[in-house]
Amino acid sequence: MDLSRATWRKSSRSNSGGNCVEVTVTPTVAGVRDTKDRSAGYFTTNRKQWQTFIDAVKTDRFA
Repeated sequence: MDLSRATWRKSSRSNSGGNCVEVTVTPTVAGVRDTKDRSAGYFTTNRKQWQTFIDAVKTDRFA
């Protein structure tokens, strides 16, 4: 999937050091890339898997 024209965003909690990821969400997929090397590409997952991941983060299931 080509996300070159997508709007990418990073967390408002990220500092200006560049050690973070950016996310874009489309109607069908979510994409994630590293801000240190945007040219390295990105990975995508379907929206259901992305929401499952976000829910796990929000409920601290990775602790």
